Amino acid sequence: MLLLKNGYMIDPASKTEGYRDILLNTETGKIEQIRQRETKAGQAADSSRESDIHRKQENLLAEETEIVDLNGQIVAPGLVDVHVHFRDPGFTYKEDIDTGAKAAAKGGFTSVVLMANTKPTVDTVETLRYVLEKGEKTGIHVYSCANVTMGMKGKELTDMEALSACGAAGFTDDGIPLMDEEMLREALRRAARLNRPVSLHEENPALIANNGINAGKAAAHYGIGGSPREAEISMVERDIRIALEENADLSIQHISTKEAVELVRQAKRQSRHIYAEAAPHHFTLTEDAVIRHGALAKMNPPLRCEEDRMAVIEGLRDGTIDMIATDHAPHSIEEKKRPVTEAPSGIIGLETALSLGIRELVQKGYLTMMELICRMSYAPAKLYHLDAGYIKAGGPADLLVFDADKMWTVDKFVSKACNSPFVGERMPGIISYTICDGKIVYRG
Repeated sequence: MLLLKNGYMIDPASKTEGYRDILLNTETGKIEQIRQRETKAGQAADSSRESDIHRKQENLLAEETEIVDLNGQIVAPGLVDVHVHFRDPGFTYKEDIDTGAKAAAKGGFTSVVLMANTKPTVDTVETLRYVLEKGEKTGIHVYSCANVTMGMKGKELTDMEALSACGAAGFTDDGIPLMDEEMLREALRRAARLNRPVSLHEENPALIANNGINAGKAAAHYGIGGSPREAEISMVERDIRIALEENADLSIQHISTKEAVELVRQAKRQSRHIYAEAAPHHFTLTEDAVIRHGALAKMNPPLRCEEDRMAVIEGLRDGTIDMIATDHAPHSIEEKKRPVTEAPSGIIGLETALSLGIRELVQKGYLTMMELICRMSYAPAKLYHLDAGYIKAGGPADLLVFDADKMWTVDKFVSKACNSPFVGERMPGIISYTICDGKIVYRG
């Protein structure tokens, strides 16, 4: 057993919060009991009768239970990231499933959904089974999407039924948009029958001269063509139209433009099947960061303008954007040192996501802590049908404990990679414990 005393619990599923003691069963991986407290320990004592009961229970448990006094720290559901790249198989010099899972645990994530642009791609049951079996050994819950098309070539659909039966959490060709409308339509139909979401990278390559750099001030700085906002807008408009016609769950990945946010907002008024995710870098940074940091701030879709950043924040605030997903994309130091037009796109994000959410969204008054936790746990878990993102007796003992006010400096990473524009920054939100299946998988 593991008893978490004096924590301030935030549960986005029930929308309840307050001081609680939470007893976890380390063998079953479930929450055994949740006890309410009037205040945290040290402020005002429980009633004498309540205190006596607590002491007796703790004495009975003492021999076989680890007791951790949280002293008022926040206890939230373990975070859920439905968009990560662990590069395994094929690119394990960048990251692998084990190191990616360790980075996730350090960042407070107990569940992650892997993207399928590996080598080989996750387009067969054999590759999917390799990923999932390796994930089972990490200490956290590792799920994976499978590809929409074979080899991500956009010419032949995968055996979606077999992949779903094997455990695919959803379907995506992330990184490569699906240009064939009829193929997308059929994929959405099949995914709907399987009750699986399709998540899409929304950039029309025909409109992009140089990816990863916004076709604006940043592109002008480097003297290149860049990636225009129309590349995203046109694809989002098309894909929403088809998804609405098919009544299929569609998730717009890492949304970056104000126009795309508005398209999602309008679509949500028509259907419950349209979803969107925002990456921390898109609500934190603009294209100015690419001018300052070069390839360390290069990503697909690129960082845009201030009005786009604020539109993403407003989308998170009003519920247009359902979830925050990191798009954790590790690359080697050597790769990121290449000229900006040659370096690969992407930054790591698992170890900084919660802190950026606290700093940019909660402390600045755009979201409450409850709303932030919802968008980082309950909402993504709900879309992908994961048993996660809530705190309830009998539910999964997947929890995050953190101090929202304590500061830390971004320096060393657990990930194999360090390609982050946030290195050296001071951030709030120190994670004390990440707990998965009732076991502590990270201690801060």
